[in-house]
Amino acid sequence: MDPQTPPQTHTPPDNAKSNSSAHAVILCLGTTPAVQRVMRFRKLTLDAVNRAVQTLDGAAGKSINVAKVLHALGEHPVAAGFLGGDRGAYLRALLETRGIESDFVQVATPTRQCVTLLDESTGTVTELVEESGPVVPDDFEKLMAIVCRRVPQCQAMVMSGTIAAGGQVDLYLQCTRLANEARALSVVDAQGAPLLEALKARPGVVKPNRAELAATVGRDLENEASVIQAMQTLAKRGAQRVIVTAGKEPVLAFDGRAVWRIVAARIKPVNPIGSGDAFTAGLVWRLLRGDDLGEACRWASAAGAANALTLLAGEVNGQDVERLVREVIVEPV
Repeated sequence: MDPQTPPQTHTPPDNAKSNSSAHAVILCLGTTPAVQRVMRFRKLTLDAVNRAVQTLDGAAGKSINVAKVLHALGEHPVAAGFLGGDRGAYLRALLETRGIESDFVQVATPTRQCVTLLDESTGTVTELVEESGPVVPDDFEKLMAIVCRRVPQCQAMVMSGTIAAGGQVDLYLQCTRLANEARALSVVDAQGAPLLEALKARPGVVKPNRAELAATVGRDLENEASVIQAMQTLAKRGAQRVIVTAGKEPVLAFDGRAVWRIVAARIKPVNPIGSGDAFTAGLVWRLLRGDDLGEACRWASAAGAANALTLLAGEVNGQDVERLVREVIVEPV
């Protein structure tokens, strides 16, 4: 593949329905959404009083970020998962205000809050993550009922993040099977046991980052060759396509035959949190339009970079995506 020009062949994704409508309906499933607070400081000093020059609040968590980016790209996401307490009500209202459809299970466990600290003096980003509380098994049954009802009308289902305590490790396996039966593209962004279980159902795409992939295969991945070998391991265990993100480093993508290296556009990031989720959203967006994996990753990379230009995760600007995609390099390995 010529690294400077888009590929000319486009292969529709396996197990994906034809997207005859202008807006693809995509179920975005995640059991640990969050309210996200971003605080910007001129200089952040530990063990001292720090006064933020700007504070923003928004809806986040991996699946919510995916839904927001898909909405910005013109698709019809449906956010599903668990919401609880005042934060859950706030998050639901934020999505409604944006015009993003949701179908959440109301639970007793309060929705978590995560805080991002931006230090302008050093350009560093510090993420303070509140872990999600446990959810009772009955609530997981209600969530599966939502998936069963929704997935037949969807072109894709994206499963993102850790499974909240109280759930079964095979949640994504069950959901992948339902998606495949409905001929919807199944995408799993997870690690460890939930990902390994999901592979049994042959998901259309799996997208761990490099650290998550290392944790999943149980060994260090010190170079590109070792990453590709680990990707091939996931493919042998059932993944139809494997994409591995690595922060500022190139993305690697494997479709069972060819491997691509995707080098992102050079930007000065504002806040990179959520860029992996934006990548996932961009990937699904383009796969549903018939792009092959290399070209889909080109647009996905542009979406991830566009996310890093904004203060809040998932707040991409479509014009940034259109501009940045011309700077992404896709090359065969």
